[in-house]
Amino acid sequence: MVEPVPYDKAFACRLLSDMLRIRRMEEKCAELYGAGKIRGFLHLYIGEEACAVGALHALTADDNIVATYREHGHALVRGVSMNAIMAEMFGKVAGCSRGRGGSMHLFDAATRFYGGNAIVGGGLPLAVGLALADKMQGISRVTACFFGDGAVAEGAFHEAMNLAALWSLPVLFCCENNLYGMGTALERAEAQVDLSVKAAGYRMAAARVDGMDVVAVLEATRLAAGQVRAGAGPFFLEYQTYRFRAHSMFDPELYRDKAEVEKWKERGPLHTFSARLKAEGKLSEKEFLKLDAQAEKEVAAAVDFAERAELESVDELLTDVYTPGVTP
Repeated sequence: MVEPVPYDKAFACRLLSDMLRIRRMEEKCAELYGAGKIRGFLHLYIGEEACAVGALHALTADDNIVATYREHGHALVRGVSMNAIMAEMFGKVAGCSRGRGGSMHLFDAATRFYGGNAIVGGGLPLAVGLALADKMQGISRVTACFFGDGAVAEGAFHEAMNLAALWSLPVLFCCENNLYGMGTALERAEAQVDLSVKAAGYRMAAARVDGMDVVAVLEATRLAAGQVRAGAGPFFLEYQTYRFRAHSMFDPELYRDKAEVEKWKERGPLHTFSARLKAEGKLSEKEFLKLDAQAEKEVAAAVDFAERAELESVDELLTDVYTPGVTP
């Protein structure tokens, strides 16, 4: 039996709206990539929206966020404008990383969103460093680090977990387990596929949660973040989720059956959550269509902004590359 959504109508619809904003933005990005407007690598978050939306709504605006190369949704919900995100993917100077980072390197210090990292597991040591800095300064703040199941096989993961536990740092490790590290199935890479139990090796608290359920994600993250904020040390959360699209735009998806994807789509976070809200009288079809139209309008405006934004001047290409006043 599905539990009632424990939020009022306004907040519940905000969660749905954010998932719709991510979905429509990602769908448009795929279209723009095909048209050659977005280049380089592109990793879509379609299917995993409940993880970013639930988790980020459980954190405070003062917390630090470190993400992966599949971070468009996290940046958007964190408060980075869709205009700045889209302009970045267009390589325009109005982008959140001045057009130099692209899809995998979204960054915005104003919202404490510290990437966007193309290296698998690359954000984990950064998160530990941010948390260490806060602890040394006596700042009460959680650093939430998002990473995929593939990163669990990296040495940096174990080093980060060990130091965070050893020094009792305020890190919330958020593992988005979508069952595939690029094209490698989890059971072909990990002897222990229950990733949450790996935390026991570092005497770290841990939990697994249904990453397709935005309510489950939000409540689990709120509980875990509360423990971290209270000084109980780091916490490991495993979100069990699934990406509906390919790993990247160059992925032929030869490693999984279409039937498997379709089966997971039955648990898609948007339609299951909207159905719960409708059943509880917190959402009508008319209201759903209005939220969807608003998301589409925001996407269209962001694309227009990115199209009109300027490319970086050739005279500025060496800025932040060489020390000012030094001739290369």
